[in-house]
Amino acid sequence: MEDLRFSEDHVWVRLDDEGIATCGITDYAQAELGDIVFVELPSVGADILQGEEIAVIESVKTASEVKMPLTGTIVSVNTLLTEAPEKINESPLEDGWIFRCEVAGDDQYNELMDADAYQEFVGSL
Repeated sequence: MEDLRFSEDHVWVRLDDEGIATCGITDYAQAELGDIVFVELPSVGADILQGEEIAVIESVKTASEVKMPLTGTIVSVNTLLTEAPEKINESPLEDGWIFRCEVAGDDQYNELMDADAYQEFVGSL
């Protein structure tokens, strides 16, 4: 979890050396949502600004928007989630990733919370 950054919207980000960010919702978020039954994935090639809606996750309790943690272009989506949305519940930080995007730079990434700051943030909710 030390290689991850987190948004206040409970999205995790793992940035690789090529500037590609893999993103999904946190364990805290999936637990709050409950059993996930549907994921509306973003479109590959879409340019999305930080803070804009990127995906929708529906659970047995509610539907929740996923907001883009970094400005970037969607380069791939986890199509496994269309058939098995429960992967987000089972493995939110690995198999349950939602999308990958190419980011313009490190500035927004560096402004996201590290693991310790995110744990403190969640503890204050």
